[in-house]
Amino acid sequence: MLHKTPKNGILQKGKRRRSQIPSLRLHFIAYPVLHLPPFDLHCGVNMFLTRVLGRRLFSTARSEASAAGAAVRTAHNPLEEFFEVDRNPEEEKPVVYGRSWKASELRLKSWDDLNKLWYVLLKEKNMLMTQRQMLHAQNLRFPNPERLPKVRKSMCRIKHVLTERAIEDPDPRRSAEMKRMINAL
Repeated sequence: MLHKTPKNGILQKGKRRRSQIPSLRLHFIAYPVLHLPPFDLHCGVNMFLTRVLGRRLFSTARSEASAAGAAVRTAHNPLEEFFEVDRNPEEEKPVVYGRSWKASELRLKSWDDLNKLWYVLLKEKNMLMTQRQMLHAQNLRFPNPERLPKVRKSMCRIKHVLTERAIEDPDPRRSAEMKRMINAL
């Protein structure tokens, strides 16, 4: 292995000394990596984030249309996707969250649509569990705890529909491959 020496810049054969290896120190806030009925993007977490981080991470959704638009927005910082968009405290009407997907609805979806929906649900589950953990650490109540079971139920139903499709496949090799892939989810 050839290495450049710091003194003369000439390539030499041999091992690199420990002092020549650059060290990398990362400083970040470690949130747990965790696992949507769709578009559940409102909560009071932003108040905490504003105090801790000293800046506002999310835009406030002023209407349902802007909330839906915020659901598909791309985050400038990847960590932003672990938190919900802030809800305007002046809004008095409660936010209505979606329901879990029914198996009959999922049976109508294509393989690609189910795959995309799986990852949307996984992202929502990660966001909800991160929010729950953060609020628990602050001794605050997790708002709308019924959302997490809806996400889990939808994910189980997707696996069920995919397993049904794998069983119905006439090719045993392809069926076994599909089952392995489904079990890995």
